[in-house]
Amino acid sequence: MNQHNEEVAQKLELIRNTLTENEAIGVRLRGTDWFAWATAGGDNTVLLTAETGVAEVLVTAENAWILTDEIEAQRFKDEEIPANFQFNINPWADAEAREKFVRDATNGGKVLSDRPIPHIEKRLPASLQQHKRVMMSSELERYREVGRLASEAMTEVLKAAQPTWTEYQLAGAGAEALWARGIHPALTLVAGERRLPLYRHATASGEKIGQQAMLVFCARRYGLYANLTRFVVFGSLPDERAELHRHVREIEAEALNLCKPETSLNAVYDVLANAYQKHGFPNAIREHHQGGTTGYLAREIVANPTTTDTLENNTAVAWNPSLPGAKIEDTFVILEDGKLENLTLDPNWPTVEVEGRLRPVPLSR
Repeated sequence: MNQHNEEVAQKLELIRNTLTENEAIGVRLRGTDWFAWATAGGDNTVLLTAETGVAEVLVTAENAWILTDEIEAQRFKDEEIPANFQFNINPWADAEAREKFVRDATNGGKVLSDRPIPHIEKRLPASLQQHKRVMMSSELERYREVGRLASEAMTEVLKAAQPTWTEYQLAGAGAEALWARGIHPALTLVAGERRLPLYRHATASGEKIGQQAMLVFCARRYGLYANLTRFVVFGSLPDERAELHRHVREIEAEALNLCKPETSLNAVYDVLANAYQKHGFPNAIREHHQGGTTGYLAREIVANPTTTDTLENNTAVAWNPSLPGAKIEDTFVILEDGKLENLTLDPNWPTVEVEGRLRPVPLSR
């Protein structure tokens, strides 16, 4: 926990610099993403699908609090929160008590928030948002753990999968494997043989998966998302399908080659659009989003033609180029030396080398 205390202390300093720069009295962080960032991996989630949790962070120039209610407070004290924070605990049936505390703690002054109350609070500045997207060394260590566990779960499930399983069963097995490792299955997409070429965003159905299937994870622990996509094939992969997978690997490589500090996200998008064109799929860029930066959200920023935000060292990215029946995705971090580290490639998964990187191929069973 000492390392967490040090990390939180650095983040509180960043937040207080933001207060000074924006002439504000308080910063209030409600989202599951911002709560995890500010508390060095603390988790305010109860309902997995909610953007906000059962506790929030309030920081002023002098103090830092966890705001929560009587239901949650003891668990947070025992299991989630470093010693840098005080607690303000309101009765669960009296939400107004929390709002009064915030007004008193900030003397009714200017409050910045990730999810501001309309006409009362102001949005966080871009400078603090960028700090969330650039990982500290302690965050990267946690991220490596999440990526390793998520990729191991993926391998375990697809090595066990059977063509008679339904898509629901495969998604459920994926979720079970993630939960067994202490990871939230924030997303488990599945497409079997029939639906695979039809839908890019294939939520699971009751159909049997048949001779091949895709499984997609957005796997969350410590607030950090490990994003990856894999395929399993029962028997041999038809030549035309194998070619589609080759195309997406080569298209992805052009995006990964461009992932350097100061590269803009729209520049990567443009490279992907041109790569699809070169490979004979000019419309594919419009048929699914291509990914972008990741971290405390499954995608912090989705790249498009107008996203001029730039990449930095210690930023995580997850690109997901796709064609009908083929897709590729892993979570990478841009290291200080400019190289990319793949956080989600299990060494037990079959790979080929593309542009000097090991990239996943469909698992043949």
